[in-house]
Amino acid sequence: MARRPDEPEDLTLPMLRRMDEKLDALSEDTREVKQRVGHLEENVASLHVSLASLSRRVDRVDERFARVERRLNLFEPEAP
Repeated sequence: MARRPDEPEDLTLPMLRRMDEKLDALSEDTREVKQRVGHLEENVASLHVSLASLSRRVDRVDERFARVERRLNLFEPEAP
C-alpha cells in the first residue's frame, strides 16, 4: 500500500526494528557475560582447592619443623 504524499510517515515500525536490534545485541552480551562469569566461578573454585592443598602442606611442614626444634632443643619457651 503506497503512502500518499500528504500522509505523515509512520516512525513506529523503524523505531521498533531498532529496538529489536538493540535487544538482540543486549541478549548476546548477556550470554557472553554469563559464560565469562561461569568461567570465573570455575577458576575461583579451582583456586580454593589449590589453597586448601597448600594449607595442608604448610601445616605438615610446620609440624615437621616443630619436631626438629624439639629434638634439637631449639625451641624458645612460650611467654606467659
